Amino acid sequence: MSATAPGQLRVIKRNGTVVPFEDSKITVAITKAFLAVEGGTAAASSRIHETVANLTAQVVATFKRRMPSGGTLHIEDIQDQVELELMRGGEHKIARDYVIYREARRQERDAKVELSPESQAAAKGINIVQPDGSKAPLDIERIGTIVAEACAGLQDVSESAIIDEALRNLYDGVSAKECSTSLVITARTLIEQEPNYSYAAARLLLMICARKA
Repeated sequence: MSATAPGQLRVIKRNGTVVPFEDSKITVAITKAFLAVEGGTAAASSRIHETVANLTAQVVATFKRRMPSGGTLHIEDIQDQVELELMRGGEHKIARDYVIYREARRQERDAKVELSPESQAAAKGINIVQPDGSKAPLDIERIGTIVAEACAGLQDVSESAIIDEALRNLYDGVSAKECSTSLVITARTLIEQEPNYSYAAARLLLMICARKA
């Protein structure tokens, strides 16, 4: 099944790629949550299997009801719905541990990109308009990965300087193309401070061109 097939649900991963929506991945995630709380013996429990199947079906039904003609979801949307269904199903301890796990993972991801408090706050309020017209939260982890690749091996070049400055020029509802272009423009403005930013800007531009190809 194509990730862009009409009428199908698609998922935007944190690295920016779009993949088909798969029920099985929700089942695996919920099963792991139960195993983390109830131990390995829960894997053989018919009650757990039935509960997981019901929760998965409820999550899937919610998105199909919201998007009967298909559409694009962010991975966070799915995790939010899993959390909600766990609470609705009375699985409060599982839901609590699931929330704690998600927060720990978020902190790990945020630690990879050193942003100013102002930029962190700004990033949370920005939604990106995708080429198909759908919106998704700004994926700061993806931006961090892209900028890190562009700055790899360059002396006196700061990844956070590019990201912080680029975020100041973004706004809620900005297009994916404008977001990418902002990174290139920002790197170019820093060339006067450090010539090596010219290499970072060139690499960022090449990445944009490669995605369009």
